[in-house]
Amino acid sequence: MLPLAIWTLSFLCAIQAMTPATETACKLREKFNPGVSQRGDVILGGLFPLHFRTAPVYNTFRNKPQPVRCLQFRHRELRWAHTMIFAIEEINSNAQLLPNLTLGYQIFDSCHTHSESLKGVLKLLNKEDGPESRSTCADLPSVSIVVGDAASSESIAASRLLAPFHIGLISYSSSCTCLSDKSEFPTFLRTVPSDAVQIKALVRLVGRFNWAWVGVVAEDSEYGRFAILSFLEEVSTFETCIAFIEFISAASTRSKLVQVTETMKKSSAKVVIVFTFESDTVSLVKEMRQQNITDVQLIASEGWITSAQLWTEETREIFAGTIGFGIRREDIPGLREFLVQVHPSSAPNNPFVEELWREVFGCSVQTSNGTVKETAARYQPCTGTESLGSVENPFTDVSQLTIAYNVYKAVYAIAHALHNLQSCENGRGPFANTTCGQKTNILPWQLLHYLREVQFTNQFGERVSFDENGDPIASYDMINWQRRPDGSVDFVKVGYYDAALPAGEEFVVDADGIEWHGSRHNVPVSVCTDSCVPGTRKGARQGQPICCFDCLPCSEGAISNQTDSTECMKCPIDYWSNDRRDACVPKQIEFLSFGESMGVTLTAISVCGACVTGGVAAVFLRFINTPIVRANNSELSFLLLISLMLCFLCSIAFIGQPTPWSCAMRHTVFGISFVLCISCILSKTLVVLMAFKATLPSSNVMRWFGPAQQRSIVFISTLIQVIVCAVWLATSPPFPTQNTQYQNAKIILECAVGSTLAFCCAFGYIGLLACICLVLAFLGRALPDKFNEAKFITFSMLIFFAVWLTFVPAYVSTPGKYTVAVEIFAILASSFGLLSCIFIPKCYIILIKPEENTKKQMMGRAERL
Repeated sequence: MLPLAIWTLSFLCAIQAMTPATETACKLREKFNPGVSQRGDVILGGLFPLHFRTAPVYNTFRNKPQPVRCLQFRHRELRWAHTMIFAIEEINSNAQLLPNLTLGYQIFDSCHTHSESLKGVLKLLNKEDGPESRSTCADLPSVSIVVGDAASSESIAASRLLAPFHIGLISYSSSCTCLSDKSEFPTFLRTVPSDAVQIKALVRLVGRFNWAWVGVVAEDSEYGRFAILSFLEEVSTFETCIAFIEFISAASTRSKLVQVTETMKKSSAKVVIVFTFESDTVSLVKEMRQQNITDVQLIASEGWITSAQLWTEETREIFAGTIGFGIRREDIPGLREFLVQVHPSSAPNNPFVEELWREVFGCSVQTSNGTVKETAARYQPCTGTESLGSVENPFTDVSQLTIAYNVYKAVYAIAHALHNLQSCENGRGPFANTTCGQKTNILPWQLLHYLREVQFTNQFGERVSFDENGDPIASYDMINWQRRPDGSVDFVKVGYYDAALPAGEEFVVDADGIEWHGSRHNVPVSVCTDSCVPGTRKGARQGQPICCFDCLPCSEGAISNQTDSTECMKCPIDYWSNDRRDACVPKQIEFLSFGESMGVTLTAISVCGACVTGGVAAVFLRFINTPIVRANNSELSFLLLISLMLCFLCSIAFIGQPTPWSCAMRHTVFGISFVLCISCILSKTLVVLMAFKATLPSSNVMRWFGPAQQRSIVFISTLIQVIVCAVWLATSPPFPTQNTQYQNAKIILECAVGSTLAFCCAFGYIGLLACICLVLAFLGRALPDKFNEAKFITFSMLIFFAVWLTFVPAYVSTPGKYTVAVEIFAILASSFGLLSCIFIPKCYIILIKPEENTKKQMMGRAERL
């Protein structure tokens, strides 16, 4: 639409140029809404949204369309326009700045709409209507530069229309990032910082107070849409998510506002950023009040952060605690005095002052002939004594001069650019052949060049200049809406954001000075999910933003010691997680100790077994000359008893904390003791078998199994095990180790076997001897009772094998210290089995049945054989 309008304007001028000379005057064909003007050598244009909207128009195209009627007069915006007038008059009275040049102005109302803004631009491009006007399409525009507009949307439209004529547009409030694109808006400049900087400040604010879940409501215009895009791009680098995005506009219906507020009500986001201007904010907050939404912390954009008109008795419950970034505020000396002196009598052709009088004093201003205008007929006539100094009004309120200060800076920037142009000397100029610009008929493109290059420090100590994008040095004050005791609002500066400062120093906030919504000192919490406490980690929810997560407990052996941890850390090998999973604690060390009940019991049983074995040896020693002792080879019996005593006592080496010495002792002593024991039993078994073989006629087998041979069998069998154990200890001995395989929370101290081959050889050798002994004893099972030991040895070997075969699965399946306990139990059980089966029957005869312990009894048995 806008390029078409520009083309149409150029086409109409071309048509005018081709008409007869009598009709070459280039003039407006229709009457536009009136503005405010003042003649001067150089005319500055001005566009201000002095009304909020336009009345609906329903044209039938059967009658001539009526002029558009603007509604909802804005006092604050009128103050902006009069600030421009004040700055121009101040410059005109300055003898140092533009001493030989007088500034004039033409100011029009854009009514906060595109169409009226474009109409104002068209009016500024043409000479004023009147009998003396003889402008043609070839004449220079009536203005060399334009100050305006407020809203980004209107500035975009105006800039596109002005750009073909190389006329600069310097805005005091249009902050859309899009306007920094010089390929689209080559003649646009502004004294308000770009939204790109405001967005960075807002993101820093959100991050400073850990708001991870925020909602956004934006104006449905270039200002709001580009702000949203910039915010989404900037916030993506932080752990902040957008709960919802809603757009509103001046044309939004009640149903649309209800839908937006319903979204706010249902959302868990308690911080909402509002990228709108004052007018749209009014509509939104009124609907929030209707829906009873009073628990939301509002974050204001620069567009309405200092709008005191929003604070009313009805809305202050919602606005209290509002925080946001506003452009720099300054107190302009003399401005209030200038504003309170405004009067219809001193501005008879200013329709906006007349409208101000109607709204402030409720009276109508009479014309010079005493009549009253039709639009003001329902008001009482003014007396002429009304004064703005006697009332409180946004027009004269200079407590928050932010936008007005930007207007003031824009006018002074133009004045300094004109001053530099006027001060130029040929030969030093910036144009072709180092020439200067025209000093009488100012060419817009030459003035625009000087405006881009302007640099000066104003009376407030601020450096005014523009970068390559036409943007100023960006800085914001952080404003907090605080309620005064009388119920009015106080805009308190609680920090700042200055993009010119080094990284890390650009954002400063006084958190203690902020009064938050709903609570004076408690920072609002706005999260999709409550923070994960230490001991848990964040778990992403599928299909939802990263700010919405589940808090999953850390697994065993892992911890998180910070809030909102994204992962759990594994504990070191010697540590384990505590019950809360927020700290690593040393693992519990476990081994079978002498101090616990199991260790005491097994030690007692071992000692008891050794004592019983010693008692049996004492009995045999006491009755060594009796037939039953002598008949059972007393030498082998005593050697067997000694080996059994060692078997009982070696189990004690398995109790207590493993050390290199105890690990070596427990395996080697156990292996040698059991080999010695089995060797003695093997020798006894061979003697029994050979003794009955010797009873056969012509048998001399016993001479091969005399005492010397029996000792040799025991010695050689034991020596083999001693050699195996010696090699074992010399090459890869058993050693203490920490086992965490079975119980992660515990360190089980145990003995590793070292060389697996040596371990298998040592214990395999015991099994081999036991198998040989079992076979030989089984062969002698049919020998007569009470004379031979074959049956008792067979039974003892069966117990031995039963114990150790049961031990293997029990050993594998039993965890921790109970593994050692099972091993000790197997040693004790097999030792008691051997002791009971071989020696208890003999002790029974010796002690209980002494009458059978005679040679006659022995010989009688031999005869029966």
